[in-house]
Amino acid sequence: MSTDDDRLPPPRFAFDARTWKEIAHLLVNLPEAVVAFVYVSLWLYAGIGLSITVVGLPLLAVGLMGARQLGRLERRRARSLLGLRIDEPSPLARSRGRTNRGFFGWLWTTLKDPVAWRGTLYAFIRLPWGVLTFSVTLVSLFVAWPLLGHLARLLTNVDRAMVRGLLCPSGELERRIAELEQDRGVVVDTAAADLRRIERDLHDGAQARLVALAMGLGLAKEKLLEDPEVAAQMVDEAHGEVKLALQELRDLARGIHPAVLTDRGLDAALSSVAGRCTVPVTVSVDLETRPAPAVEGIAYFTVSELLQNISKHSGARTARVEVWRSGKRLMVQVRDDGQGGASTATGSGLAGLAERLGSVDGVFVVDSPVGGPTVVTAELPWRDR
Repeated sequence: MSTDDDRLPPPRFAFDARTWKEIAHLLVNLPEAVVAFVYVSLWLYAGIGLSITVVGLPLLAVGLMGARQLGRLERRRARSLLGLRIDEPSPLARSRGRTNRGFFGWLWTTLKDPVAWRGTLYAFIRLPWGVLTFSVTLVSLFVAWPLLGHLARLLTNVDRAMVRGLLCPSGELERRIAELEQDRGVVVDTAAADLRRIERDLHDGAQARLVALAMGLGLAKEKLLEDPEVAAQMVDEAHGEVKLALQELRDLARGIHPAVLTDRGLDAALSSVAGRCTVPVTVSVDLETRPAPAVEGIAYFTVSELLQNISKHSGARTARVEVWRSGKRLMVQVRDDGQGGASTATGSGLAGLAERLGSVDGVFVVDSPVGGPTVVTAELPWRDR
């Protein structure tokens, strides 16, 4: 009968956990590489072969989307088994410009996606490498056990280099290009929307009044000799129409770029906007110098739209606007004690503001719990005049 002293020590593995993970990675290389190679070969062959038809290019685009996902899975495997610190590339930039929307915008954006094409190249390279690493690792498990740890480290270092070279984001440049492509679409859409608004306001407002004014003066001219009193009354009505048309033109000009902003800066311009708000608003502007006119304009229209939202939707009793400079950023904050629940969800006016600020490297943050208060903070890059 054996005693505790006669018991054999439990078996110990020759390698640490890191080495076993590397061995597992090398053994999985072959089946993963075969699946990826077959997938990429099929959609490339079919897509290029059918490129002269209407289904060829869409098939290539769908295949590239799949290649992007294969790269995502490979990055996840490299993180878990190789301990590789690797970020995800930028999301596929959406073509949001007016001329790039819809199916053709998606098609063009996907076909020129560098992340997906690098994932495709990675899948081709991986097949011969997967055969080599699988074979060497499997043989070493049986005939070269003492050397396996060193071989695993050497082979996985090559794997790490391949992942970094083909599956890692290509740095800040790629991310910035994707952001600029999105921002360009936002700027185009915003400009087009503003032009449509101005055209609509002119057509429905001042232009209609001026047409009515011309007709009224024409009738007054005809009545001048026949009935001077009626003609005088018609001229008086025309005079009222002129005043209304002038007021509408002033409002329209203020909506494009208010003269008070150009002449006196943000403090006076925001005070003027606050005076038109249905809620009492306190304005505090702490700026030693004025930023560039474009930055002033964005800040002004951001506050103007936020105060309109407070008037229409917040149910607030008071509001406050604060503007100050922090380093190389212009800070704008609008608070109200309303009911809260404001959100930048797609389709809301706040979402449009967030996109507009993002197009100029700005930041837009909404903190609006249900029940309030609501605090909206906007940051803009400071540019001197």
